[in-house]
Amino acid sequence: MGIKLGILGLGTVGTGTVELLLDSTGRNPLLSEIEIYRVGVRELNKPRKVKLPDGVIINDLNAIVSDPQVDIIVELIGGVEPARSLVLRAIQFGKHIITANKALISRFGDEIFTAADQAGVYVMLEAAVGGGIPVIRPLKESLSINRINTVTAIINGTTNYILTQMQMGSGSFDDVLTDAQNLGYAEADPSADIDGLDAADKIAILASLAFNGRIRLEEVYYEGICKVSKIDIVYAEKLGFVIKLLAIAQQDKKDNLPAPLSVRVHPTLVPKEHPLASINGIYNAILVEGEPIGQVMFFGPGAGAGATASAVSSDILNMVAELKISAQTLNPILTWKLHKHNEITPIEELITRFYARILTRDEPSVVGKLGTCFGKYGVSLESVVQTGFQDKLAEIVVVTHDVREGDFRQALKEIESLDTIHSTPSIFRVL
Repeated sequence: MGIKLGILGLGTVGTGTVELLLDSTGRNPLLSEIEIYRVGVRELNKPRKVKLPDGVIINDLNAIVSDPQVDIIVELIGGVEPARSLVLRAIQFGKHIITANKALISRFGDEIFTAADQAGVYVMLEAAVGGGIPVIRPLKESLSINRINTVTAIINGTTNYILTQMQMGSGSFDDVLTDAQNLGYAEADPSADIDGLDAADKIAILASLAFNGRIRLEEVYYEGICKVSKIDIVYAEKLGFVIKLLAIAQQDKKDNLPAPLSVRVHPTLVPKEHPLASINGIYNAILVEGEPIGQVMFFGPGAGAGATASAVSSDILNMVAELKISAQTLNPILTWKLHKHNEITPIEELITRFYARILTRDEPSVVGKLGTCFGKYGVSLESVVQTGFQDKLAEIVVVTHDVREGDFRQALKEIESLDTIHSTPSIFRVL
């Protein structure tokens, strides 16, 4: 007896998924047991790259999620609404869910997983993070016995492409962003990418898995790459770093007991010898550190029709395999029984190193005044370099040792009040 799919959306990813499912040659034999029963679209008359039998493509998405013949709903329309309402309605009708929608899961995961738990259905979302990179299922299965300490990731291909091109000397931020849009690597409205929200959605999902508790997206600190300049990339290079937009979920321990999580997204100076320093272009990578495994890194294309369709189709095959074993009892390791919320540390409590580029008037004892202010708040300096002049102002770059973020910000606020200080154009954290 075949498993019937109701696919919502036939855009880039939906089309790629249908093409994969229809091309069974050399692929998993389970494909023969899957029927693309209904595909929901907004416009029936729009030209399609795939040919499906008459009556399969319809424009009544609500009819698909309530159809008793449909076993699995594959949500590929993106966005929050109507995706949320359709998914919840499908769960109410006992449908299993596969989605590539990171925004839906990061913002309404509580509601969706609670409903799925009560209804006894699966929710699978491998394609929601990292495109074609298998990371969700490995975290749920292969690494589930480990105590995860840190997940450090490059999970936005748009920003990684922009920073890579700037590092290669291809132009300013604005120039490279325009280039990325022309190549299709950036949306016409790139704000979710360049402001860090897309990566925040994804690290919230990874953190919930890695640390066995739900994450409130509003508690995830994020900032984007708009303030990264060519000057900072050059200085970072001289200091032995590259600048990457990192998404980090980390749990330190106090007295051998788990402490609150730090979950954040921000531009970061990454040492050149670090595994993530060499991840360039549109590629993504997720570095997981835990005990006893040590370090494991997942690397690959983070977006694109083929990569994302691969992850969606893999979820379909895995779900079909589970349903063949038992349609009544769910595999507990594949469900999302995360009832508690993880406590998130405020960004002010983060312990990290900082890079700051400070413009000052060229007067005697400026460096001494900087040192005095930093010392007052317990900020220890690893290096202080006067790099040259910019518009008749002296340019000083400092790198700190580990410091509490709140203390560093207080010191910087006092420094910026000094008559000799013109401005602080750049402040980045250092890995």
